[in-house]
Amino acid sequence: MSTTDKLQALLNQDLEQLRQLETLLEEEQALLGDADVRAIEPVTSRKNALLGDIRERARQKVHLLVEMGFRPDQGHPSRFIRSAGLTELYQSWEAAQSVLARCHSLNQQNSKVVAHLQSRLSRLTDIFRGSSGQQKLYGATGQQTSVGQRNILASA
Repeated sequence: MSTTDKLQALLNQDLEQLRQLETLLEEEQALLGDADVRAIEPVTSRKNALLGDIRERARQKVHLLVEMGFRPDQGHPSRFIRSAGLTELYQSWEAAQSVLARCHSLNQQNSKVVAHLQSRLSRLTDIFRGSSGQQKLYGATGQQTSVGQRNILASA
């Protein structure tokens, strides 16, 4: 099997798994809307497995591109593939990049939902602790922390 054929096979696998990742991210988004933590766990496990496979293939693709004469300091690999006249390979690369961009966008949206849920949980925790009316400051990690006295309403 030639280097080009190997690279095409890796891109085909990437495209298939990126589409699976896109579906998982959409599923995750729906589950986040329902705030169903138990249902999110298996989705996260499958997502992490897919990401591991995609990362491993990325390393393999770089090695194959280097074998073909690509130098990382020359710019993006798609330019190298296009300039080499490998039209089918270029189209596969661009298709994978397109699905990857969609996955990135979905992941950012999910991240915002998670951040909102964490903020809401933090506010509820502050209410239970009796520190909801206190001033907040940002710590070194960017998280809000309450300043002042606390009136504990309940303890566990």
